[in-house]
Parts: sequence; C-alpha cells; structure tokens
Amino acid sequence: MAQEAFEQLRLDRVLLVPVAVPPHKEAAADPGPEARLRLVELAVAGDPRLGASRIEVDRGGPSYTVDTLRALHGACPGDDLTFIVGGDAAHGLPGWREPEAVLELATLAVAEREGVRREDLARRLRDLHGGDRVTFFDMPRLDVSSSAIRRRAAEGRSLRYLVPDAVVTEIEEGRLYGNAAGRPAA
Repeated sequence: MAQEAFEQLRLDRVLLVPVAVPPHKEAAADPGPEARLRLVELAVAGDPRLGASRIEVDRGGPSYTVDTLRALHGACPGDDLTFIVGGDAAHGLPGWREPEAVLELATLAVAEREGVRREDLARRLRDLHGGDRVTFFDMPRLDVSSSAIRRRAAEGRSLRYLVPDAVVTEIEEGRLYGNAAGRPAA
C-alpha cells in the first residue's frame, strides 16, 4: 500500500509508524512495539521511498492518529501530510478520536479495498471536512493482512513471498508469534 500511495499520489516519502499500544484491538502473541518496529525497519531497508518512524513507540501508551499527526506537524510544520489507510479503516474514521482534526492535519489517502466503494466512503466522510481532504488511489488486490501473517507464523506456516525475506528471518529467529514461521508446530 505504501508503494502504491507513493507512486500514484506523487509523495516525497512514506513513513510507516508501528503503534505502541493499539487503542482498539489486541493482537495475540504481540512481540511488543520494539520488535514490530524492527520488522518495519527490515521491511523498508534499502528503499529510499519508505521509512520507519519511532514516534508512537517512543511516546508509548495507546496510539491515536490525531496525536501522531500533531507531533509530526510540530516536528515539520511546513510539510503537507498524507495519512494512508485502507478503505475499511477509512470507513471507521467518523468513530475515531477527533476525526475532524485528523482531516485538518492531513489529507486522507484511501486505498480501495473490496467491499468498500469510493462513492460510499466519500459520502460517509463528507461531513467531517467537506470531502476536500480525502483522496483515493488504486490498490492491487492482495489478500494479505497482518492478522493472517501472525496466524501463519503461530501455526508454523511459511511467510515467504508474503513479507520481505528479512522480515521472515527476524520472525523465525526471534520466534515472535509463537512457532517459528515455516516450521511445523510440534
């Protein structure tokens, strides 16, 4: 998604920001924020278009998008921020903490996902900021989710070709989600 947003929206750079503590859901066998940050760093290593940010890990506690955008704005007030999400997350934006402020601080870039149409999302978000702070980009259909990756790793199933090889190695060597990925459960 980061690559597609970078190319289609002509962004200067895309930062991936691992959450310190998810405010709305708990991941089973979570290896913790430092381990997740390390996986992101490995995933983007060698790609100058992408970077990993420690901003939420260093802040600690539950992570809310509005707080992160405010911190990024404070650090780089001249930057125009674009917040990249999937259609499913964008659909839930009205229920987030300070959704109007999120759209004041950043343009919302929505990757279309199956089951959530542009027109429906645009209509749902229009009241938050008049719809002028929402843009869409096409996303090739890849049915890979973080929960599916964690489940496969815990089951000892291969992660190859689903995440970068360096990430597979880190998950296997650190046994981050239970059984080592690619090795059968005992």
